[in-house]
Amino acid sequence: MSASRETVVLDRALTQADFDAFARLTGDDNPIHVDPGFSSRTRFGRTVSHGMLLSTVLRGLLDELAPGARQVSQKLMFPAPTFAGEPMRFSASIKSDDGRHVVAEMNCERIEDGVITCSGEATLLRAEHR
Repeated sequence: MSASRETVVLDRALTQADFDAFARLTGDDNPIHVDPGFSSRTRFGRTVSHGMLLSTVLRGLLDELAPGARQVSQKLMFPAPTFAGEPMRFSASIKSDDGRHVVAEMNCERIEDGVITCSGEATLLRAEHR
């Protein structure tokens, strides 16, 4: 079984430049993500992160939990928005590990108020079992 860590944490504030770069890369240029003028007139009042940008940050943490493992499933919910410039805590923790599959819990949490903006679970297949 590969070495792994039980929990990994990353504190990071995503910027509008991150939102814009992700939009260019993916083609998802929904104005709620990239247009501050448009977003200021929505219920959020400012731009919000792409959910899949948050998922991508979390995927990087999963690789630290189980290096080289392949992600075979993921379930995510986005109960609150993540705004540009907002200090966030991204975390992933091993929920179970049978030696073949690792099940991890993942969260994005606003540092300022503890609000969870993204949460879910992923199942990984360890590299030696692919």
